[in-house]
Amino acid sequence: MRREAGFSLVEVMCAILILGIGLVGFIQGITTALGSSKESELQTTAMLLASGKIEELRADGFLDDGETEGTFEGELYQWKQTISGTNIKGLHKIDLVVENTSSSKEICELQTMLFEPYLTTETEQENSKKQKDKRDPKQERKRSRE
Repeated sequence: MRREAGFSLVEVMCAILILGIGLVGFIQGITTALGSSKESELQTTAMLLASGKIEELRADGFLDDGETEGTFEGELYQWKQTISGTNIKGLHKIDLVVENTSSSKEICELQTMLFEPYLTTETEQENSKKQKDKRDPKQERKRSRE
């Protein structure tokens, strides 16, 4: 009996099976990694848009209690904001939710509190001018000596 060098059909089939199982696991891992990367990109973009919306509210300088909603440029994201008053005068709680426009799935939620800027009235401004005009005579004498 002479034995030929080489692989038998069973050995080749086992090698292909092991290679196939490893390749399927590798492909699944790459697919999961790419999906996670895309989800992370969506969440980061949504959070940046939400932060920008909060900064717009801060820049406007006045806050009206209530609910508003809209879409961001590109129509991929929509937002809903709720502004409510607190026990402290001028302090408002802001709850901003960013959702995917097509699926209405919530992507992120940002909560913060903002103070309304203090606006002086005309009478307060006039009173402060009068107080500046009524300087202490002792301080006036010191200034004139210098």
